[in-house]
Amino acid sequence: MSKGSSNFYLAVAVVLSAIALFDIMSAIIKYLTAFYSVQQLSVFRNIFGIPPTILILLWTKDWIDSGRPIIIRQWKHALLRGFIVAGAQVFLYLGLINLDFAVATTIAFSGPLFITALSIPILGHRIGPWRWAAVAIGFLGVLLVVRPNAADFTFYAFMPACAALCYASVSVSSRLFDESIPTALINMYSIVGALAGSVGLLVFTGNVETVASLEHWLLLIAMGAAGGTAVFCLVYAYRLAEPSSLSPFEYFGIPFSFVLGWLIFNEAPFGRLIPGVFLIVGGGLMIVWREHMHKKQ
Repeated sequence: MSKGSSNFYLAVAVVLSAIALFDIMSAIIKYLTAFYSVQQLSVFRNIFGIPPTILILLWTKDWIDSGRPIIIRQWKHALLRGFIVAGAQVFLYLGLINLDFAVATTIAFSGPLFITALSIPILGHRIGPWRWAAVAIGFLGVLLVVRPNAADFTFYAFMPACAALCYASVSVSSRLFDESIPTALINMYSIVGALAGSVGLLVFTGNVETVASLEHWLLLIAMGAAGGTAVFCLVYAYRLAEPSSLSPFEYFGIPFSFVLGWLIFNEAPFGRLIPGVFLIVGGGLMIVWREHMHKKQ
């Protein structure tokens, strides 16, 4: 097996792990939004996401061998990504509050379509008609799930799509950093930026509640740890393989989120998800197929 192939399969495994962690984090957030504001949850998410990031950085051999540098050349870009993540968190949490869990996460999984589109202006990739057709099919699926003309439509249905756009820009831009910079260090900058952004939003709104119980503290810690580890995994994976090839594997999170919504929140929104979910996944699979054919040629 070539190094490129082994890197790709490792990247796929890391992405699948990240998606499972993101779904677990989202389920915890949906439960806790009954008690705390989205701004406060965003702050806790970033605070408790720092420890796993620090531990991973301390165990990074390349970072240790290079003398444990803290300052990186693209530090402004790294912090800006953090502010974008803070915005994505608020968008996603608003969607989780106001939509069924599986519906919100399915819309959020439109990220691979945004990744493909953003690869053009950010990375300079060339996107042919087949990939554009896949993106169009996927966006049609998103619209069918959102249902902007339906009687049950709310503005919050667009919030997970806004979150997906923000997360996609963060994922794609991870390939702009120097290869010598450890992924954990990039993630540290981003989470510091996200914490600063979320604290700013919380101070501006003033929506602060006292944590009610030990159970809630444990859930908040688990939420932050899962989210922080998941972001690291995504950044690591997208530095191993091209985003447009890897991103469709994020769709495996859709059935997992449906199971979580059914088991935890007693939701089964089949009518809302079908047929849009098939178009979203189908668009992603078209991108995978076209990438495979392109490499064969």
